[in-house]
Amino acid sequence: MIKNIILKFGRVPNTEPLSIDTTPVTVFVGPNNSGKSEVLSEIYQYCRDGRENTGNVILENMDFEDVNYTKALEEIKLKPRRGENVRPNNTIVGKRQERITVNKDLLKSALQAPNDHSRSFCQWYLGFDTIKLDGKNRIKLVAEQGMGDLQENPHTSFQSLFKDDEKRLEVRRIIREAFGSYFVIDPTKGGVLRARLSNRAPKDNREECGLHDEAIKFHSNAEPIENASDGVKAFTGMITEIIAGDPKILLIDEPEAFLHPSLAHKLGKEIATATAGTNKRVFVSTHSSNFVMGCIQSGVPLNIVRLTYKNKVATARILPNDDVLLLMRDPLLRSTGVLEGLFYENVVVTEGDTDRAFYQEINERLLQFKPSSGISNCLFLNAQNKQTIRKIIKPLRELGIPAAGITDIDVLKEGGLVWTSFLKSGYIPQASHGPLSEQRKILKRKLEESEKDMKIDGGVAVLAHEDREAANNLFDNLDQYGLFTVRGGEVESWLKNLKATGHGSQWLIPIFEKMGSNPNSKSYLKPKSNDVWKFIKSLKKWFDDPNRKGIPS
Repeated sequence: MIKNIILKFGRVPNTEPLSIDTTPVTVFVGPNNSGKSEVLSEIYQYCRDGRENTGNVILENMDFEDVNYTKALEEIKLKPRRGENVRPNNTIVGKRQERITVNKDLLKSALQAPNDHSRSFCQWYLGFDTIKLDGKNRIKLVAEQGMGDLQENPHTSFQSLFKDDEKRLEVRRIIREAFGSYFVIDPTKGGVLRARLSNRAPKDNREECGLHDEAIKFHSNAEPIENASDGVKAFTGMITEIIAGDPKILLIDEPEAFLHPSLAHKLGKEIATATAGTNKRVFVSTHSSNFVMGCIQSGVPLNIVRLTYKNKVATARILPNDDVLLLMRDPLLRSTGVLEGLFYENVVVTEGDTDRAFYQEINERLLQFKPSSGISNCLFLNAQNKQTIRKIIKPLRELGIPAAGITDIDVLKEGGLVWTSFLKSGYIPQASHGPLSEQRKILKRKLEESEKDMKIDGGVAVLAHEDREAANNLFDNLDQYGLFTVRGGEVESWLKNLKATGHGSQWLIPIFEKMGSNPNSKSYLKPKSNDVWKFIKSLKKWFDDPNRKGIPS
């Protein structure tokens, strides 16, 4: 139906606009205000009227596939109403309460060459089967619906479910697995179809779909779905719409709203599965890594498109779902919540949880009191050690996500393959590996000759002036690629004036106590221009640079 979508921008500034060859499901991810919801609105508008909108900020154009005229006409052709006159060589088409009279020859041309007649194609055909769901209208999808004329093609999802046992059983299976109740269609209110949730399945179709005493009693014992929570109604509404409403183009904004993470995962999997073997196209905007993983694990072909908009610069890149799935198969990456990085502008990865908690708190205080010095929209993650930082940084950068690493100064002890892998994770050019490795060896030896512990005795400060300059030059080089080193030694070397003692969590608790928790208290530690505040500002500088080094193009 939709062959491809062309956006107004590409992977990095000043590159070719991104062209997306559509798959059954296309998921838009990215930070807040990156355009995820806007692109759905622009796709919806194009599918409805077939015209390029000069006011679009994301969507440039769309290409359509040719449609079988005979089959398409069967889907949209409507019978004339009593007394309704249709001129020769004209027909009435429509769906979902929409109807329009069109010339058959013009309709045939539009369906067989949609890119030459995009306006007619969309207004006379595709627009009838294009639906956009947001937080409000998805809940209304399970409200009672008119029974209508069951001898005609269904015009609502409940009509379709009532007439189609297979579809009704599929919806029932999904709702049963999700909530433990049996979804049923109740016809016992004259001329109306209602959804209910029963504590048992109907004995047969007669008990569910009949109007006799046994059917009335069955439905009276089932709970009206309007009494259920918003989460149940939203989930059920989306499932019934994609399975029974049978739209060709379905756009869903934040499907995870009202849902527990496990339900978001199941929804993603079921929505994707429902498109398998069909010509349906589902476009989703989401903030939920659980929903994304559900879509991926369905095995259905999938596009994941990451949008960003920062400093008036927009980017878009397709994230191969195989690469994302590979990320989530790694126990370390799965446990650190690395996929959450898809929804943030920036990611900072630290050696351990103590480091993560400390730097995150420092950044939050900067954002509160010195916003221009803090890193906005930033996710802080922790690895298990400095060796595993690279395992998190590299795949995130491959997905176009700026991910900076923070290591203690004893990263200089890591030679050979460990050091080389560290450099590779920052996408430092291969030709630079040799010189940087040689510098590391020399500095490691100098630090050992000082007979002091580089982590707790002052870091680069234990070196003589010339050697200290060489160390800072090496670290300056790494900084340019988003690989930051605590030059004072380790995380516990910050804010020495507060005189917190201990190591790891035994240091974190007293340092937080000394920093204070009440912003209105005189003892509350506010940002200054030096120490760790300056260090976080150096990370911000790298994040804010549109030409930052270390991100593969």
